[in-house]
Amino acid sequence: MFAIWCARKLGSMGLSEHIVMRELDIPDISDFAVYRRHGGWEAYRYALTEKTPADIVQMVKDSGLRGRGGAGFPTGIKWGFLPKGVYPRYLLCNCDESEPGTFNNHQIIDKNPHQLIEGVALSAYAIEANTAYIYMRGEFAAAARTLERAIAQAYEAGFLGKNIFGTGFDLDIYVHRGAGAYICGEETALMESLEGKIGQPRLKPPFPAVAGLYGKPTIINNVETLANVPRIVEKGVAWYRSHGTEKSPGTKCFSLSGHVNRPGNYELPFGVPLRELIESPEYGGGMKGGRPVKIIIPGGASAPWLTADHLDVPLDYESVAAAGSMLGSGAVIVLNDTVSAPHVAYKMDEFFKHESCGKCTPCREGTHWLVRTLHRMVEEGHATAADIDTLHSIYRQMAGNCFCLLGESAVMPIKSALQLFPHEFEALVKRSSSRNGHHIPLAVHR
Repeated sequence: MFAIWCARKLGSMGLSEHIVMRELDIPDISDFAVYRRHGGWEAYRYALTEKTPADIVQMVKDSGLRGRGGAGFPTGIKWGFLPKGVYPRYLLCNCDESEPGTFNNHQIIDKNPHQLIEGVALSAYAIEANTAYIYMRGEFAAAARTLERAIAQAYEAGFLGKNIFGTGFDLDIYVHRGAGAYICGEETALMESLEGKIGQPRLKPPFPAVAGLYGKPTIINNVETLANVPRIVEKGVAWYRSHGTEKSPGTKCFSLSGHVNRPGNYELPFGVPLRELIESPEYGGGMKGGRPVKIIIPGGASAPWLTADHLDVPLDYESVAAAGSMLGSGAVIVLNDTVSAPHVAYKMDEFFKHESCGKCTPCREGTHWLVRTLHRMVEEGHATAADIDTLHSIYRQMAGNCFCLLGESAVMPIKSALQLFPHEFEALVKRSSSRNGHHIPLAVHR
């Protein structure tokens, strides 16, 4: 029923069919033959037999497709960074999906794996890569088996392997399972892991497009990004750009969770108001128990927090950035007024502390001291005004000084909580001082 009601709603908004969360209600759509009967792999055949790689790159560039992994960088422009005449090249599909609150990649693979494989194959052809890897989070054991089975079917049908369709194009696709490290979602750490090394980020530059996997030109794209490519080739640039906004064309699959009545994945055109996603009876269905919204995290745990004042912000890259946050992976976490902001920050920073690879001091030590201080304040009830000063000091020392974005991500929960809900930290101090029988003056923070 998911695809039926979602398609009905999207039709009223100008989207007659899904782009990435498509055909989910078709029985056995994960099977190669069934996928083919519904038009699958035709865009790939058309591209290989009728178009040059440069044609596909230009089509993706003209479509305005932006990376769905978090940064939102234009995909076609990224492909254009590959140095001319340097081979071999590699395409890596990032399916680590470790960001708290994100779960759309998993559903795409579980339900319709061939659309991802076709997207990988099309993109590999476009960038002239003969080898592609799908790097999967280690916990996705069942999804990995689903992908491997689908890839084997594509080989058997002659859609992968040597001299595909007699065009002279060769392509091998491999599924590689990681060990469940959040840091391996960072593109250079992913390459390190794939090469059999410790999953830690590399210094950039050089960027992967110039010197990536095994020192060769490499393009790394997210699952949802690559799943868009077959539809762009099949339906055309104008059709694709008819959805979404001018600067954020197409759709986004939002992973909605938290205190909503209907958590789940919802594919919507960019530009739909946040309120629509949360309150529409066909999407989030409003807040559980009718309680008010307190915290909205629009792009996974790494994103700065928003509040109920931002419910009318359009869900596109530019609008969310203008509101002071980022769309990120599209993981929208909505929390009601029963939660404690310090406690939310504490639990999120526990995650980042656990996942820090330890390569750089600001992240390794900063996450440790954030969690240690928050634990004392939130869990032990021994909060002082000096602890609030310490938290401000830690996040300021971490911001802009970490080797990769994990440290920057760890800063977001505590920075947001301190800026939006300072009174809750002060309440912890007052409660603690009252318990100890004396009052501690609160510092003024600017």
